Amino acid sequence: MKEFTEQELIRRRKAEELRNKGIEPFGYKIDLTSNSKEIKEKYENMTKEELHDMDIPVTIAGRIMTKRGKGKVGFMHIQDKYGQIQIYVRKDEIGDEEYELFDKADIGDIVGIYGNVMKTNTGELTVKAKKYYHIVKALRPLPEKYHGLSDVEERYRRRYVDLIMNEDARRVAFARPKVIRAIQKLLDSEGYVEVETPILGTIQGGAAARPFITHHNALNIDMYLRIATELHLKRLIVGGMDAVYEIGRLFRNEGMDKNHNPEFTTIELYKAFSDMEGMMDTAERIFKKVLMEVRGELKFEYKGHMLDFEKPFARLHMCEAIKNECGVDFFKIDDLEECKKLALEHGIELEDHYLYGHIVEAFFEKYCEDKIIQPTFVYGHPTDISPLSKRNREDGRFTDRFEIFIVGSEYGNAFTELNDPIDQRARFEAQVAEQELGNEEASDMDEDFVEALEYGLPPTGGMGIGIDRLVMLATGVDTIREVILFPHMKNRE
Repeated sequence: MKEFTEQELIRRRKAEELRNKGIEPFGYKIDLTSNSKEIKEKYENMTKEELHDMDIPVTIAGRIMTKRGKGKVGFMHIQDKYGQIQIYVRKDEIGDEEYELFDKADIGDIVGIYGNVMKTNTGELTVKAKKYYHIVKALRPLPEKYHGLSDVEERYRRRYVDLIMNEDARRVAFARPKVIRAIQKLLDSEGYVEVETPILGTIQGGAAARPFITHHNALNIDMYLRIATELHLKRLIVGGMDAVYEIGRLFRNEGMDKNHNPEFTTIELYKAFSDMEGMMDTAERIFKKVLMEVRGELKFEYKGHMLDFEKPFARLHMCEAIKNECGVDFFKIDDLEECKKLALEHGIELEDHYLYGHIVEAFFEKYCEDKIIQPTFVYGHPTDISPLSKRNREDGRFTDRFEIFIVGSEYGNAFTELNDPIDQRARFEAQVAEQELGNEEASDMDEDFVEALEYGLPPTGGMGIGIDRLVMLATGVDTIREVILFPHMKNRE
C-alpha cells in the first residue's frame, strides 16, 4: 500500500473538507472570457488610472504558482498555457467563504477568478478578484519553484510536471506545432497534397534501418511498423497525384541518443517532373520558412556556432569531402580490394556485406560528418547504399542523392527517384543478398512496388526531413528528448 508524505496527507484532508462543505474537490467546467496572454497584450500599456476607469471584467483560470497573504488581503500568481498573471484577493470583496477557500488553497491547485483588470502601485498587471472558484485540488505538491525537477531524466518521465514548472519546456512544446504548420502552409501553397499512408506493412523497406516487428492475429502474419513512408507515397505519384507529402511517425528499432529516438516524426514529400536539384531548392525554402516562423531570424547561434541560412546552402560531393579530409580519392579508386585495404589502414571496421559504396559511406561518417557546420547538401551517394535513388548519368557508381548536414548532424535525405523498374528489381535483389550476409538494415524485395513502377513513374524528386531535429534547430535545444513530449526512456532500474 502506498505511503503518503505529510504534505500529501494534508492535501487529502483538505479535499475531504471541501467535499464536506459541498464543494467538489475535482470540479467542473468554467466559462472563460480571457487568458493571461490576451490581458497582457490588450492592457499592458495602459495606466493604473485608465484601467480603473474602464472597469474591465474578465473570467480566467489557472494553476496557483505563488501565494501570499496576511489578514484580509492576499496575492497569488496563476498560470495558464500562456504564462502567469497576478491575482489580488480581498476578503471584503469576495466574502468570508470564498476568502477561506483562497486562504486554504495550496500551490498547484487549479482555480477560477472573475474580476477586473487593474495595475498595482508597482505597475504589475493584475486581476482583482470579485469571485473565487475552487476547481481542482492538487494532491501532490509541485517541486520547489526555482529548481523544478532537477533530475533531467525525471523531467522527461514526468513531462506534465516539467511543463508546469519549466517555461522553456512550454516554449518548445508550443513551437513544435508552429514548425509543422509552417511546412504545411508552404507546401500547400505550392500545390502539394497532404496524404496518409499505412503504418503497418508486410515489407521492410523505404530506408536502411532495423524495424519493429509485430504480429497480426487475424491474418496470422508478422508485420512491420514502418521505417519510412517512401514506397507508398511514390505509388501515389504513379497514380497521378503529382505532388504529395506526409507528416507522420516512423519507428526504427535502434539505439537512443541525443539525436535518436525509436519513435520519431518526419515529413516526406514527392513531386513529379522534379529531381534532386528541385528538392534542394524546396529544402532551402522549408528551412527558411520554419526558422522565420519560429525564430524570426536566419542568422543565429546554435551549439556554439553562428549559422547563416540567408545564403544558399553549400553543395559538396561525398567523395570530395573525403578527399578534403583524409586525402583518399574515391573518384579514382573503385577496386573493392583496394577500398578494403584503405579502410583498414584508416581504422574502419569492415562488415561481410560491405561493397564500394559502404566503404565510401564509412569514410564519410568517420572523417567528414562532424566537420560540416553551415547548412550543406552532401550529394553523390554511392549506388550500393542508395537502393531507391536514380543513378547519376555521368558516373553510375553514384546516385543523384543528397543529405542535409548542419553542425555535424543529418537533417534530411533526398534524391532523384529511381523510376526504372528493371534497375529497381536488381537493387532490391542486391538488398536481399545483403540481408543474407548479415545486414539487418537492408530492404526486402517489394514486388508490388516494382509492379507500380512498371506502370510508369514520371521523373520525380523526393525528400524526407526529420521534424524532431528541425524543431531542435528552430528552438535552440541540443537533445531530441526536449522536443518529443514523451520520449522513450530506459527503465528506472
